[in-house]
Amino acid sequence: MISKKQLILILYTSVFNTFFCAYAQTNNNTSIRKNYEQSYDLLDSCLKNNSSFKDAVFIAENCYKANRYSKQIFQGFITEYAVLCKLNIDNITDENNKVDSFNFIGNYAIFKLLCDTSIFINKSDSISTLHLPFKYDEDDPSAKHAWSNMFVFKLLLTHTGNCHSLVYLYKILADELHVKCWLSLAPNHIYIRNYSEKSGWYNTELTSGTFPTDAWIMTTTNTPSEAVRNGLYMDTLSNQQSIALCVLDLAKGYEFQTHNYTDGFILKCCDLVLKYHSINPMALLLKAESLKKLYLKQHKLQLQEAAITYSKMSNTYITLAKMGYREIF
Repeated sequence: MISKKQLILILYTSVFNTFFCAYAQTNNNTSIRKNYEQSYDLLDSCLKNNSSFKDAVFIAENCYKANRYSKQIFQGFITEYAVLCKLNIDNITDENNKVDSFNFIGNYAIFKLLCDTSIFINKSDSISTLHLPFKYDEDDPSAKHAWSNMFVFKLLLTHTGNCHSLVYLYKILADELHVKCWLSLAPNHIYIRNYSEKSGWYNTELTSGTFPTDAWIMTTTNTPSEAVRNGLYMDTLSNQQSIALCVLDLAKGYEFQTHNYTDGFILKCCDLVLKYHSINPMALLLKAESLKKLYLKQHKLQLQEAAITYSKMSNTYITLAKMGYREIF
């Protein structure tokens, strides 16, 4: 039989453990929020200066990993692949001799590195190096189990990725080589848009290693024609709008780690994205869903702010609907 002293000791221990766990969790959440706020400020600066997409990608990914990623290792991979792309450029003969020939060849060199088997021969010692194409991540392509499966760093380490990481790496390499390409959005998808003097605009699909038509992309991604006409999907993104995607990645990482939709951080990220890309469908949707969760919490507590939040939520959903957004299952 438990004595009175033993019972009191058990109760005190239980209360202490509960308090300690709550305190530790609060400290952990505070640390996470501080880290994300610092990364937000860095990305905000990247946007204001229209600076490096590569740096923006690293900032967002490194934040999720609590700053444990090595910038030196990340840059080392990029430098190595940029060198291989230059070797590809040297091996490609331009038959068209157009004004944009270097841009066309540069883009093809990146595509070949990412999607094809390449053999590189060192001219000084004739030693050949085999480079295999990157593979599509069949295990967790949507990063539902681990948000880091979206990352370029993960792609570089494992040689497997998805449309998100492959496209990001493509643009990073294009920037390193000073060739032009544009990111483009489709429902639950992202791909590359290119331009050639001879062929005009064309699409580059890295998950399948093809150059699909607009019709193929619209069909396979269930893209509404109204959304295309309104620029919601299949339009070219500027460098700033591409960097803004990294702010959205930051918000998604915060969502994955904290599931906190009501402290304002995710909404702040969405607003920053929309400042530079006012019709970004993913930012609009995340903002609407976050406002919905905030409204439900405020409504439950019978707070006066609930009416304002509901109005903001409704307006965001209406904006999406007017632009032609349709939920894809």
